[in-house]
Amino acid sequence: MTSPLHGEGHQFKSGRAHYFQKVFKLIIYLKNSKKMLYVPQAMFFTKGKGVHKDYLQSFELSLRDAGIEKCNIVTVSSIYPPGCKRIPKEEGIRYIQPGALTFCVMARNATNEPNRLIAASLGVAQPADDTQYGYLSEHHPFGETDEKAGEYAEDLAATMLATTLGLEFDPNTAWDEREKIYKMSGKIVKTFNITQSAEGDKNGLWTSVLAAAVLLDKVPPKTLENIVK
Repeated sequence: MTSPLHGEGHQFKSGRAHYFQKVFKLIIYLKNSKKMLYVPQAMFFTKGKGVHKDYLQSFELSLRDAGIEKCNIVTVSSIYPPGCKRIPKEEGIRYIQPGALTFCVMARNATNEPNRLIAASLGVAQPADDTQYGYLSEHHPFGETDEKAGEYAEDLAATMLATTLGLEFDPNTAWDEREKIYKMSGKIVKTFNITQSAEGDKNGLWTSVLAAAVLLDKVPPKTLENIVK
């Protein structure tokens, strides 16, 4: 794409002006690039754990355990895209490429305190109307079991979706009761969580955990239809 600044009367001679010309061209390119505006067609969920003497390496090992270590991960905020299909991890991994920018919602946690309990959890809430968006929530607590961390994350996602849909509820009631109210309303069809917990290594090595929702945009419609079936 040719920048409007290339026209007659806009000949840049200074290095600074030339720099801003390039920035302007980049902005125009990004604004017109469909790749920057894509809505994910599918996502898969994964989790992992890693232990190492170095913090960074323990995180790398948790990525390997989750099967997404070859990606250049870009974390994004927590909207479940309208019409996005959940596919199995084994299928989803086939559609990620080494070195590719890979968007995901991720919860992560780490400790080097011996025996300290940590968790990373994603809660998911999907509306009954798949033309509307849902929510994913990240939770990364200390001292919580898989079950407690997962329930809390799921509650967060469902509550955010419920407020968006205008459902009335008492936030002080237990999650089990509110879950029934949400689903009986007919507006929220599904809630679930994916959670990874671990105890800190007894010798003080770094222990990392993660839970992630990986967003995909290159799954062929026919393939996606067969996978979901």
